[in-house]
Amino acid sequence: MTSPATPPTTLPAPPVAPSRPHTWARPNGAVEDPYAWLRDRADSATLDYLRAENEYADAFFTAHADLVQTVFGEIKSRIQETDESVPVRHGPWWYVTRTVEGLSYPVFCRGRTLEQATADVILDCNVEAATAAQTGQDYFDVHAVEASPDHRLLAWSSDLDGGELYTLRVRDLDSGRDLPDELTSTSSWGGVAWSADGQWLFYARPDEQMRPFEIWRHRLGTAPDEDVLVLRESDERFSLDVSSTRSERWIVISAASKTSSEAWLLPADEATTHARPVRPRAEDVEYSVDDWGDRFVVLTNLEAPDFRVMTAPTDAPGDWSEYVAHQPGRRIKSAEPFRDHLVVHEWSDAQPAVRVLRNDGTEQSLDFGPEPHDLELGANAEWATTELRLSYQSLTTPASVWDVDVLSGERVLRKQTPTPGVDLEAYTSTRAWATAKDGTQVPFDIVRHVDTPVDGTAPCLVYGYGSYEASMPPWFSAARLSLLDRGMAWVLAHPRGGGELGRRWYLDGKLLNKHNTFTDTLAVTEHVAASGLADPSRIATRGGSAGGLLVGACIIMRPD
Repeated sequence: MTSPATPPTTLPAPPVAPSRPHTWARPNGAVEDPYAWLRDRADSATLDYLRAENEYADAFFTAHADLVQTVFGEIKSRIQETDESVPVRHGPWWYVTRTVEGLSYPVFCRGRTLEQATADVILDCNVEAATAAQTGQDYFDVHAVEASPDHRLLAWSSDLDGGELYTLRVRDLDSGRDLPDELTSTSSWGGVAWSADGQWLFYARPDEQMRPFEIWRHRLGTAPDEDVLVLRESDERFSLDVSSTRSERWIVISAASKTSSEAWLLPADEATTHARPVRPRAEDVEYSVDDWGDRFVVLTNLEAPDFRVMTAPTDAPGDWSEYVAHQPGRRIKSAEPFRDHLVVHEWSDAQPAVRVLRNDGTEQSLDFGPEPHDLELGANAEWATTELRLSYQSLTTPASVWDVDVLSGERVLRKQTPTPGVDLEAYTSTRAWATAKDGTQVPFDIVRHVDTPVDGTAPCLVYGYGSYEASMPPWFSAARLSLLDRGMAWVLAHPRGGGELGRRWYLDGKLLNKHNTFTDTLAVTEHVAASGLADPSRIATRGGSAGGLLVGACIIMRPD
């Protein structure tokens, strides 16, 4: 392991914000807030305090300048800049994305075989960015990259000023040139879908708040002002999205709010017909729909807080019959249909899992072992296939791409993200459970260097989020290794408010139950200290966005 840095001895004292009496009147009583004055950004005292904080931060990092450069060099050395994704088969082509050292943007390629997947460059974003720069556009971002069903055309969109309004173009892949069609001010979030014959392109437009609220249909070779409005969403709580099913037989338009959803269907070979509603939206009912050959698959929380899988006839998509029953605590995240099987991705016991349900009634669970890990469905473009692509990573294993034969169960590791100079066997991770104040068992994951002692002397960083029903799977971080190499343990807490143990886990950490998020994280921290994993006086905590609330609350509740 690397020796820990020696702290400097000449740092100035950190600034301390003065207290000023202030009382907030709240519906449930008065609340004292001695730091309310910091809200006033025009107050000279606020500005003076912020300057003092910045000066202290500058002094701190100046004193650690050598360490900062050392750690930066370590992190950079573990990243292989020239890389490429695992080729994905789609129809007669294999598609791949490349990154090249020294270049800022991806290169999209394809080839007729797996070995020749990089043979043809179909979109070099570095070239497009350079072309934009010649006209004074220094910003470049690419979003939609979608081949037509016959693979002759490529729809792609770019933003040249950072305003998140994208121009959608269509490229002839035989000539490599863009067609005259140019659709401006499209949404980055609303998706793109092709008709079966490749003559029509569906896209989304945003409103003034950047909400995708309209789906439009464009016929290639016509002017944009001839485009047809397919659907408009007037309820500002809902955003629209358009996509094609994996079978490419249907176009799905979805409207979703935070708690409800609705969908419409169009046959891809009858793209100019009216979109057919699946089932009217209902308060607190979410659903999504996909094609499974002679029927539709519907994933919904209707009378199933942790979701269940339904099927419906193609001529009556709103007539649902249960296919996979609801099970409390087992949160179904997605149900992906292929021609001969259905893949269910779910969270159970605070771990992601994948099940394959075959048309013959048999079932297979894909087990990747007890180590805390992330398991997601990868890029699976083919409809009629027995090969399933999965993405796996853990606190000790870089992102890995696996192909699994759903008939034989055979697995092939296609790629693991390179980490030059790293001995992955030098790290170990495990799952543990802490007991909260109310007796609830709270899961958390630990990773450390194998040489870090478990004797109560190690420093520790506890990371938490616990909001919006977001499940936080363990992920690999090349940057984190610099902490582990210096003897620090790293802990990922899964407090209530997240979604790791189902909808109830989320609700028990929301609104009036939000305090459970904080006390769960403190319970994890106390367990880590009591078990000898960390020195109680050397535990730090970290969280971003909603996790910042968690950090602030924990510091106030337990400043020790």
